Amino acid sequence: MSGSQVPVDALQRALAAEHAAIWVYGLVAAFVSNALDSQLDEAATAHQARRDATERVLIDAGAPPVPPEPGYLTPEPVTDAASALRLAITAETDAAAAWRSVIERSPADPGLRGAALEALTGTAVRATRWRATAGATPLTVPFPGAP
Repeated sequence: MSGSQVPVDALQRALAAEHAAIWVYGLVAAFVSNALDSQLDEAATAHQARRDATERVLIDAGAPPVPPEPGYLTPEPVTDAASALRLAITAETDAAAAWRSVIERSPADPGLRGAALEALTGTAVRATRWRATAGATPLTVPFPGAP
């Protein structure tokens, strides 16, 4: 992968979404039942792995990765399990949009497209699981990551 083939701006946005998702899962854990600990850990671990892989791609392309923010503004106050689960859904939805953008901007790199598709699929599955846990409908969206 050369720097000219790598969609640096889209990858930076995806990395920022991964940073935010990791932060979100720390907050969500404070408000949901301990019965969801394994699901939270799995989601956070997936985002950490994706963050690390994305940072490596950016570094290899000669672009310094964007750092995480010290904190993030949530779309609504998180005060209970229901609002925490809505935030988890939002984090996955935001990450899906970012990874869809990487797919759209990397036609010449099948390896990067494959990794971005894997990331998009993972976010869509996790969002569906969180919607099911929250009792939200619909459980799925027709085109994950689409506006």
